[in-house]
Amino acid sequence: MAKILSQDEIDALLTTVSTGDDFVDEDSYDDDKMRSVIAYDFKHPNRVSKDQIRTLENMHDNFAGHYASTLSAIMRTIVDVDLVSVDQITYSEFIMSLVTPSCTYTFGADPLDAVNLVDFNPTLTFAFIDRMFGGNGKILETERELTGIEKSVMARLVNKLYGDLERSWENIVQISVDQKSYETNPQFIQIVPPGETVVVVSFQIKLFQSTGLLTLCYPYVALEPIITKLSAQNWIDATKKKNLHADKVLNLFNLQNVDADVAAVLLNTDIKVRDFLSLQLGDIIPSEKKSSEPIDIYVNHRKKYIGNPGLSGKKRAFQVMEFFEEGEPDYSKEKELNKDMEVTK
Repeated sequence: MAKILSQDEIDALLTTVSTGDDFVDEDSYDDDKMRSVIAYDFKHPNRVSKDQIRTLENMHDNFAGHYASTLSAIMRTIVDVDLVSVDQITYSEFIMSLVTPSCTYTFGADPLDAVNLVDFNPTLTFAFIDRMFGGNGKILETERELTGIEKSVMARLVNKLYGDLERSWENIVQISVDQKSYETNPQFIQIVPPGETVVVVSFQIKLFQSTGLLTLCYPYVALEPIITKLSAQNWIDATKKKNLHADKVLNLFNLQNVDADVAAVLLNTDIKVRDFLSLQLGDIIPSEKKSSEPIDIYVNHRKKYIGNPGLSGKKRAFQVMEFFEEGEPDYSKEKELNKDMEVTK
């Protein structure tokens, strides 16, 4: 049963609170003073771990290198693409950060479930268009939507972006990018609810004097099916497997042009030097090996196969019956040894 305080005890407690006579532990105060305080929003928790964020950083840093090479080839000049940050924020915060009018595309990336988004900063967009039409990529102080021809030019750059994005994701999962729509007002794009967590990847692109941001947005619901694969260990393992496969393909390609001598030895026999010097056309050399016994097949003077002699059409040939493993006993030499032992007896 709970204890009920008397009136005197209640008055004593109220007096202590009003006079501030409560005891403060100096050690605990020092601990609180030294402790680093980090603000945490319980309404929007971090749903992607730091390890998974680092994996996304490595993957999109790889994408930045690919896309920089692609843009440099199209623009016929050096284009720098640098990864700026990988953040997780709410979708409403991301939309508020975009300017209007914008150059924004939505795309699907199977097997990622949700629709994703890519946005080109207007300064960057008009610098690309100016360069594609023969300019020097100068900064255009204008706020307008793209014309039909300008949309076609940007569509080419976006398609190249999708291809490089697929290459960057292949170490984690094979994705297939499919464009959904093009929008100029970000407020009309509702791929997820405003309070949903999204992962925003920002790149800084430099073209001559122009600098702009390229932004990729992945809703958490899109990453959720493959979130367990976004770990540093999986990234390292996938990279190793890719390198092993590439090395295997390269070695196979190099071996295709290697010439090798292949010889089938029908028989071996020992004769005296005097008989060898007196050999003439039509002489018969006897052998202990029967015609029904298998023959040895050599590749570059090393025994590799065992086969049977025969004909292929009108040409002499041999059929490979089995592989000869190194270290297996050579039965032909064993027969010769047994024969010498019998002669000695």
